Amino acid sequence: MNTLTIYNRAASYNYFLEDSFEAGIVLVGSEIKSIREGHAQLVDAYGYIRDGEAFLLNAYISPYSNASYNNHEPTRTRKLLLHKHEIEKISKNITRKGYTLIPTQMYFKNGRVKVQLFLGKGKNAPDKRAVEKEKDIKREIQTQGKGDKWKEY
Repeated sequence: MNTLTIYNRAASYNYFLEDSFEAGIVLVGSEIKSIREGHAQLVDAYGYIRDGEAFLLNAYISPYSNASYNNHEPTRTRKLLLHKHEIEKISKNITRKGYTLIPTQMYFKNGRVKVQLFLGKGKNAPDKRAVEKEKDIKREIQTQGKGDKWKEY
């Protein structure tokens, strides 16, 4: 069983992530093989809704090394497979509330590639600094708690 997962670590740093969706993705054969080798990136990728359909832009899947001359384009627009009510919910939030559709993971589930998407609201610099400060404080508390245990002896 292949448990390969491709992450977009920058997503949680740049966005407040709220609602989660799991979507299938329409791919060609050489893209599947390239993903199985781990040659994909979601760093600059985002989703959008057009004419009642969801699409993924700027997801980079490198060309498969053993493919023929008609290999896929690495950053082509790919269709996402979502239920109609999910697309309507996403569309409503994107247009009214200013959210963005951000992919955070690409993984295999029952032999098919799935993409985990979140509705995200962009963070500005002070928000990012506050989150980093919270992480530092938590890390410091954890290390102090472990250090005190050894000082008793």
